[in-house]
Formats: sequence, structure tokens, C-alpha cells
Amino acid sequence: MTQPDLIRLSKLMSERGICSRREADAYIAKGQVFVDGRRISELGTRVDPGCEIKLANEASQQQQERVTILLNKPIGFVSGQPEPGYTPAVTLIIPENLWSEGGGPAFQPAHIKGLAPAGRLDIDSTGLLVMTQD
Repeated sequence: MTQPDLIRLSKLMSERGICSRREADAYIAKGQVFVDGRRISELGTRVDPGCEIKLANEASQQQQERVTILLNKPIGFVSGQPEPGYTPAVTLIIPENLWSEGGGPAFQPAHIKGLAPAGRLDIDSTGLLVMTQD
């Protein structure tokens, strides 16, 4: 395969939805990525677009621990960054407000760390707000 046909591993991982490019670079730097059974630890490595990519067990475990939370945002809360006089919606994510049908992971305070809204609702809007660590 000629060099122009190859693609950066981190880009390919992102395109396949394995993780973001930044996360891919971190996994690669730690030697936690395998391409066609071969451990890759050099950033900027180019690979065949049809290759098989696998994450080491510890990297897969980190990904499985991430959460996505669905929140019915009420009026008066901001979706993302706090604004003067308004409370961020993430403050509503407390054990007392959780609905669980069972089968999912138990709520842990670490689930709030790194949460970011996927989209935005205005302060005066109510509705579904997706908060994710992914």
C-alpha cells in the first residue's frame, strides 16, 4: 500500500467512533492500541484504512466506565457554563433525582466529572438535555 493510501491511526479511530482523536493519541502513547494484532505506541502512525483496531483491556475498561445522562432540564437552568444568576443544569444530577429501572450502573459522584452537554437548551427552555462523558 502506498503512503498516500494510509491514514493516521487516531483519525481512523475517531472516524470509527472508537474514541476522540485526543483520546486515541493518549491510548496510543500508552501502548494501549493494537492494529492487526500489533501494539502501536508511536503517535502519528499511519495505517491501512481496512485494518482491525483493538484497545487493550485497561483502555476498554476506561471507556465502559463513562456515562451518558439524560436530563429533563427545567426553565431557569443553563445547559453548559454557568452564567451570573443562573444555576448549571448539571447541579440537578444528584442521587435523589435519579430514575432507575435497574440493570444500569449505580450512580457515583465520579459520573458528574467531565460531563458536557451534547447540544444546548436556552435558559428559558425546558426539555431533554443529553450530558455525556464521551
